[in-house]
Amino acid sequence: MGRPITIVEVGPRDGLQNEAAVLDPATRAGLTQRLEAAGARRIEAVSFVHPKYVPQMAGAEEVMAALPPGPGRSRIGLVLNARGYDRALTTAVDEVNVSIAATDGFGLKNQGLDQAGQMAMLEEILARRHNAAPGEAAPSLSVTISCVWGCPFDGEVGVDQVADLVGRLGALGVAEIALADTLGVGDPWSVRTKVEAARRAAPDATLRLHFHDTRNTGVANAFAGIEAGVGVLDASVGGIGGCPFAPGATGNVATEDLVYMLERAGFSTGYDLDALIGTARWIGEKIGRPAPSALSRAGGWPREGARFSV
Repeated sequence: MGRPITIVEVGPRDGLQNEAAVLDPATRAGLTQRLEAAGARRIEAVSFVHPKYVPQMAGAEEVMAALPPGPGRSRIGLVLNARGYDRALTTAVDEVNVSIAATDGFGLKNQGLDQAGQMAMLEEILARRHNAAPGEAAPSLSVTISCVWGCPFDGEVGVDQVADLVGRLGALGVAEIALADTLGVGDPWSVRTKVEAARRAAPDATLRLHFHDTRNTGVANAFAGIEAGVGVLDASVGGIGGCPFAPGATGNVATEDLVYMLERAGFSTGYDLDALIGTARWIGEKIGRPAPSALSRAGGWPREGARFSV
């Protein structure tokens, strides 16, 4: 306890991409600015996917153009292929997060590529970065592995399967590797097991964890990851979101719920809990339904100005 924990806010991307409401770029940029005012320093602001498949993410370039530069802040853009990477390079994103799947089934559904094709795509992007002209700036790059704890098409995903893929990414020099429970099927014990296997496979990489709360295990899984030594986790304000290509995968771990647990235990996150709760309620109004997070309903504790007696 007491060590800092980095929470990467993914609400503007993974949060909104599975909502029925399609928000305009200005509103999505406004969400990012509210979250940054609440303490977010790394934030997944956009996704460079074709709007035909994810209309909620249309206008990524407009979102980025509406965000003023800010020192100490990093805006992340998700890409699924080289075309998305090219689009990202035309904007002011600070980081590019490349998503690949742990299974062929999900890769084919989500990106139209099996795992071999996804790795070839990633290697092409990395080669282009390596061969960039001197002085040609490029955003930093991380990789998220989806379906680490289970795939809606291929079923269970084994520890060795995950470790092999993590090891290949580490060998390519990927500096940060995120393990994502896209379906929300993981449990705290399997989290520890897969984190330990991933660390052995890529000891020089920073591990990041991305949990969905579909089956009410998200916060427990985050706890297990922190206990296993991970210091970077994704979360979505209000607990909104999910994956449109993973049936039944509703909701991310809520940023405010995670911040409450961590700050209450003495960890440092850098977030303003009250501002997060206010932002969760605001985005709930924008998407037309209350945010599902516990803290957006119950508030923090202790409440300011409360009187207690024994």
